Amino acid sequence: MLNSVIVWALGCVDPKGLIVYSVHMSDQREHILGCACDLYLKHGIEGFSMRKLAREVGVTAPALYRHYDGREELIAEVLREAHRLFSRYLYGALGAPTPLERFIGAGEGYLSFVIDHPRWYAIMHTAPEHLGMDALPGDIAAMQAAISQFWNDRVRECMQAGILRHGDPEETAVTMWAHAHGMVHLYHQGCLHASEDEFRMLFKASGRRLMAGVATPEFGAELEHLAQEEGVSG
Repeated sequence: MLNSVIVWALGCVDPKGLIVYSVHMSDQREHILGCACDLYLKHGIEGFSMRKLAREVGVTAPALYRHYDGREELIAEVLREAHRLFSRYLYGALGAPTPLERFIGAGEGYLSFVIDHPRWYAIMHTAPEHLGMDALPGDIAAMQAAISQFWNDRVRECMQAGILRHGDPEETAVTMWAHAHGMVHLYHQGCLHASEDEFRMLFKASGRRLMAGVATPEFGAELEHLAQEEGVSG
């Protein structure tokens, strides 16, 4: 089982010496970070130790220390991985040609991420002090700021395109994010008693209702027409 944690720098040579197989570094790293995330979410920072993590991973604690200085560095790397992956889900929307399509694509990326990676989403929204940190490392704070700016930009360009009513893009983005985050939290906690498909439908329908409240009259009418077509009550 992951013996010697991991021989990240080594490779395996076939008997004939013809092919060199690199060890699956990314898989092993992902396993360690996934176990670290699960351990924190289950036991909190007080119940998190390198020794406990080593048991979960299937290696010795000294083997982990060869790659991470300690608990704080490892949890920081978990946060980096979560933010990197979240960003990939979101930023794919930037290839869409119109503000509305970029906005919808970003929302689809957000929804897919929270369904595909609930543990990453949960730890991303944990305050630094609950992670044993005085503050987030600068690079992680920068990733958070970039994601916030991404949402602000989607709202701003929809305002400029006459889709959303003019106002403070940041305030509108925070309102929409708070609504989405609340829906996701209820789903992850099992409060909605919904399957994945049911939650997707509920999330989108609820999002349309919220968007209707900040949309221009013209776009609001389009949303109402769409809701009627899909059998969604206002």
